[in-house]
Formats: sequence, structure tokens, C-alpha cells
Amino acid sequence: MSEASIVAEIRTSFGKGSARKSRAAGRTPAVIYGHGSEPRHITLPAHDLALALRHKNAVIDLKIEGKSELVLVKSASKDVITQVIEHVDLVTIVKGEKVHVEVPVHVVGETLSGTTLDLEHKTVKLSAEATHIPEFVEVVLNKEGAGHHILAKDIVLPAGVTMDLDADELIASVIETAAGHSEENAAPEASAE
Repeated sequence: MSEASIVAEIRTSFGKGSARKSRAAGRTPAVIYGHGSEPRHITLPAHDLALALRHKNAVIDLKIEGKSELVLVKSASKDVITQVIEHVDLVTIVKGEKVHVEVPVHVVGETLSGTTLDLEHKTVKLSAEATHIPEFVEVVLNKEGAGHHILAKDIVLPAGVTMDLDADELIASVIETAAGHSEENAAPEASAE
């Protein structure tokens, strides 16, 4: 997991008007929560923040008034039309601390001809050290046929990472497609002639 380093500024004015002014000046309003402290209001450079948010579960090394602090992006709200990041919620983290995050499931390999993969979970919840969050987990296929199932226990996780799912939870299954089914039905007719 890559860490972005961003210089933040303390925010002293609040409300929609203040937020609009910040965004017009190229800064995004944000709030830092966590570890029993009062929420802190800051602004971040919009461009640097957008680059950091390219990674799911981004960890940012914030520089606030000369002090360094690690935060995890919990949520970001965007304008539906312009896709401009309007606000970000951040959570303070400590190296070595475990956090619960959701990561995407990537499919590697392929199924047999006439079948497809039915992905039950496009994302999975993990518990991982805050500074070692995997960007994704992989479902590995090797020309499996219809009826093959991939369970949570079949996914290989990095050291120190655990999945917040039962070991027998279905992640994906290989199913026959309509084309595969028609090929199977056509084969006996061809051999009968």
C-alpha cells in the first residue's frame, strides 16, 4: 500500500459558503476523526487528494502545522455531475493498528469454454494492519468447469490479513452459459446421425 504525503491546513470557517470558497481555491474540506479526540476540520489540496484517492483505502501522511499524522480515507463525497471531490472523512490510524476495510475481488485466469464466473462478492471485508492494506484479493481460475466453487477459505491472503467472512462463504462459482448449454445439447444429436 502506497502512502501519499499531503500538507493540510486547519479550517476555521464552516458552512456551505466556506466550503465553496475552499473548493474554488483548489482545496477540499475534510474532517479527521478517531482515537477519542474531537473531530478536526481541515482543507487539503484538491489535486493531491484526487491522486491519493485513486487507491481504495488510501493511507495519507498528513502534515498539519509541522506535525505528521497518518490517516485512512473512510469516505469521500463527489459532485454527481462534475465528479469534483466535495468532502472527505478521515480516520486517525497508528502503525501496527488493525483496521476493517473493504477491498475489491480481482479475477485471474479463465473458466472452460461455455461457462462463466458468477461473482457473489465483488468486494470482501478484511482486517489488516493500517499500513499494510492489500489493494485487492484474487480469485484464481485455471479452466475450471461448471459447478466449481470458490469459497472464502480458498482466497490466499497476505500475512497478517484476515477475512471478515466465514471460511465456507461462497465468493464465486462457475456456471454454464446459454451457449454452453446449447453446445452440450447439440453434441448428442450430432453423434446420433
